Amino acid sequence: MITGYMIVKLGIINSLLSRRQIRLERSMKKIAVIYWSGTGNTEELANSIAEGAKEAGADVNLLAVDSASEEDALSADVIAFGCPATGNEEVEESEMLPYIESLGDKLSDKPMVLFGSHDWGDGEWMENWQDQMEEYGVQFLADPLIVNLEPEASDLEEARALGQKLAE
Repeated sequence: MITGYMIVKLGIINSLLSRRQIRLERSMKKIAVIYWSGTGNTEELANSIAEGAKEAGADVNLLAVDSASEEDALSADVIAFGCPATGNEEVEESEMLPYIESLGDKLSDKPMVLFGSHDWGDGEWMENWQDQMEEYGVQFLADPLIVNLEPEASDLEEARALGQKLAE
């Protein structure tokens, strides 16, 4: 038989659990993983970064750049931007570069990391991209993750570890 006392006690317990859940949600880092991928290689890296961050308890928003809004980036505690080298060692120019440029100085002091893949060259596109982001005043949390061609299992594990680091 349920008594009034038991109902009150259950109500108090539910209230305490709700408050704890709210505190946990507030303490979770919100991470945006925003990428452009032509062949799927950078998308694989993005998925692994997102998995690692989720495993570490972060709230992750994984988006292809054509689906990302300004708010998706600016409301995140941490951003992981991914793009392969295209053309002549450049960040993709029709979607990713305009998105980054639209954010510009709004990214000042934003913690982030860059990642991507390339087929040839020496990573010049990533160096140039880092320079551009530094001009915006971002705070890099780690060196960029650069993968040659299709990611191997060790590359995907490194991406997963990077996601975990972002969630710290």
